Amino acid sequence: MRSWTTSGGYEIIKILSGRSNVFLLRNRQSTVLIDTSAGFMWKALQKNLDRLGIDRIDLLILTHSHFDHAANAHKIKEKYNTKVIIHDSEADYLLTGNNILPVGTNPLTKIIVRLFARQFISFAQYQPCKADIAAESNYDLSGYGFNAYLMHTPGHTKGSLSLIVDNEIAIVGDTMFGIFPWTIFPPLASDTEQLVKSWEKLLNTKCKVFLPSHGSANKRSLVEKDFIKFRTTGI
Repeated sequence: MRSWTTSGGYEIIKILSGRSNVFLLRNRQSTVLIDTSAGFMWKALQKNLDRLGIDRIDLLILTHSHFDHAANAHKIKEKYNTKVIIHDSEADYLLTGNNILPVGTNPLTKIIVRLFARQFISFAQYQPCKADIAAESNYDLSGYGFNAYLMHTPGHTKGSLSLIVDNEIAIVGDTMFGIFPWTIFPPLASDTEQLVKSWEKLLNTKCKVFLPSHGSANKRSLVEKDFIKFRTTGI
């Protein structure tokens, strides 16, 4: 399991990868989980939580309501008596277990979405979960003992959230990808113009490392390169 430690002593652990990354943020006071992966990854997620000796999760942050991020939210909430937070615009999707239909950002993904939209909606349904906190703007985690806050970073979905930790590391969900070494652009996004604006918001923090839900960590230099490129040329 890959881990990072901020100057404030907060530990970030990538406790699950594969279908999508799941991160754990902890200090001496609190444990925060970021996303839960897809339903079929539950056993692997549970195994890794057990390996770390996690018996309490104070807060579950959902970067957005897609199935590969939120499908195990109900189980986490039930097992650990965890509070769940999601952006206000996606709380109803979480409550029903339905997915926002993604939009392709390149010719291939546009075709795939057009051909398989109906099957995706059916396949991607998951066990509903009621959010305890529906965030509308920046949400401060100081109550959990962290110098950290949630930032609204729409683009992949309307309610996408990113977690800024110690102004050093950002956990960004699908606001950017880490699959390809030459670009952070996600294959799916509801609003590409908003997506690029969200990159600008993230760059306006002092973060140097950006942890996506798919792939490896992105360096600030790569984020800057893509922001300049797509801000100038458009999508």
